[in-house]
Amino acid sequence: MSEFDPHAYVAALTKYLLSHQFREIERLLGKEENDDRPHHFPIHINFTDLHSKQPELANQLLSTPRPALTCFDRAILQSQEIFMKSRKASQPKLIFKRLVHARVDLHRLPFSELSPTIGQLRCVHVGKLLHISGTIIRTGLVKMAEAGREYTCAKCKHRFFVAADLLQGGDFHLPSDCPSTAQGSLCPGVSFRPVPESNVFHDYQELKVQESAHALQVGSVPRSVTVLVEDDLVDLCQAGDSVCITGILEPRWRPFRPEVFIEVEHVLRANRIHVKSDAQKLSGTVELSSELRSEFEAFWAANSAQPIRARNHILSSICPQIYGLGLVKLAVALMLIGGVSRTDPQGTRTRGQVHLLLVGDPGTGKSQFMRYATKLANRAVVTTGRGSSSAGLTAAAVKDNGEWTLEAGALVLADGGICCIDEFDGISDGDRAVILEAMEQQTISVAKAGLVTTLHTRTSVLGIMNPKGTFDRTASLAVNTSLSGPLLSRFDMILVMLDTKDAAWDQVVSSHILDSHSGGGDPVRDSAARGAAVSGAVGPLWDIDKLRAYVQLVKETFEPSLTSDAEQLLSAYYTLQRRSAGYANARTTIRLLESLVRMTQAHARLMFRPQATRADAATAVIIMEASSTSSPILGAMNAMDAFFGDEADQDFHKQEQLILQQLSGVRDEIRY
Repeated sequence: MSEFDPHAYVAALTKYLLSHQFREIERLLGKEENDDRPHHFPIHINFTDLHSKQPELANQLLSTPRPALTCFDRAILQSQEIFMKSRKASQPKLIFKRLVHARVDLHRLPFSELSPTIGQLRCVHVGKLLHISGTIIRTGLVKMAEAGREYTCAKCKHRFFVAADLLQGGDFHLPSDCPSTAQGSLCPGVSFRPVPESNVFHDYQELKVQESAHALQVGSVPRSVTVLVEDDLVDLCQAGDSVCITGILEPRWRPFRPEVFIEVEHVLRANRIHVKSDAQKLSGTVELSSELRSEFEAFWAANSAQPIRARNHILSSICPQIYGLGLVKLAVALMLIGGVSRTDPQGTRTRGQVHLLLVGDPGTGKSQFMRYATKLANRAVVTTGRGSSSAGLTAAAVKDNGEWTLEAGALVLADGGICCIDEFDGISDGDRAVILEAMEQQTISVAKAGLVTTLHTRTSVLGIMNPKGTFDRTASLAVNTSLSGPLLSRFDMILVMLDTKDAAWDQVVSSHILDSHSGGGDPVRDSAARGAAVSGAVGPLWDIDKLRAYVQLVKETFEPSLTSDAEQLLSAYYTLQRRSAGYANARTTIRLLESLVRMTQAHARLMFRPQATRADAATAVIIMEASSTSSPILGAMNAMDAFFGDEADQDFHKQEQLILQQLSGVRDEIRY
């Protein structure tokens, strides 16, 4: 359409709706309407289908989105009228809906100019229909605004409707002359009076959306944009939600002040909001092709005889610039994959997210693991304990335009991903209390400035810290970390990384580092290049994109349940730990058993299994033994051990047999 004709456009849209969205119109008419509180009813328009069937209509929508969307609403009204006239008397009762809105879906279009990041929004985007994605960091109060009113001409008494400009504080822009065309002549009237009780009101709300972390480059500051939502779109989301928004970017003038530079801000007037579900949050954004799925299935089928060797190959691909440290890499992998969340019939939720605390001397690679974990996670927020307050970690009450609103903190923004807290011991004692609920109940209860609400924090916490002075192996973790027992009990895995003096270890590590700086050397080669790992026998190391896809695949595909052998092993180990006098009392609560279950399920996912076997439970016990200062079964373990060997499956079988032997006295039904 070269010249926009509203009447022709409405007619073409009506024909399209009755031809291709007949069922949606029928369902719309069949919905009940509450007379006490009129509802706004949306009709979802798939832009891809519209463009494939009626490209001219789709192109006109992109060229003139504001009048085109108004025509869409009129076309929905006309479609209802035509449908009701053509219906049979035997059909159920249909109710005509006047408050209807067309909601256009621009999600996953191949046009990058229609889907800029929030940081890329510029003046050239003003007036265009765009699709953005990000995280809600602030939600305003739902308010009532005047959408418009009728005016009458003082000369000819002609009545006409004038819409309010919500972006300019609800101002009314009256025409300079009377718009009446009655009797074929123009009315010269220039005086207009509002018609009493002709006001039309609607709900509106302002949101602030911040661009996603995965869309940022290193060193970039995350940008945000104000989003204006109306009618049926209000109260759809809360702080911390991941959203995809289709809307029109429009300018909004700030209030004029003497001797102050006039500023205009970008405001996205939302047409459609898609809030990502919990499953979409936890899974990620990587597109998993059937070829990639088949490749992973073939990998495990080819290595079915030596599954531990295949697992170690995957672990070798995690942070490959660090030599060895297989136990730490395994812990990071289990944290990223996580267990299975469940909700009982009473509504009590048990978290599936795994929390990891790395306690180690400087230079042991803790920060390297944190950085790599943020690259593998679909959503990650990084902060430091010394520079974060309780409001920065949870939620802050912010006064905006005279009203208090909540702005999401690090734990809320990381909902569905991981939250990395460096210098975890730097969090003050008063601020540590606020993250106890966030780590276990996966929610944050906020009561600030008259705002009382609960926000989701379904995130895995990766804490990194140095020990308090020199690590004392004879003292408890609470003494060495200066963290309280309740806080330590919320971490599923606590690994101590000590820089001990070992000539053989120093030799292989120094050779690994120097080889990476030699001529033609690859700086990210793992120990596999030196024959200390088995990756060379399995194939090349996986790149970060393949690792991210694998983590997403196993999280989406498997919800492993425990076999009877796995249950018996975990029960016996938990009973033994409760009897042990040398184990910390704060760590031997029921949370210990829940942590074992989560790690067992996560390891089953890592092994590409639909069920958690005894081997998965034994792996959880091995990690738990490494997390304690006194190991009653396997003896003292060092998280810095290389863990990769040529006979990985045989070594693991020996450890599994040792665990079963030690637990045989507790549970005679465990056989080995």
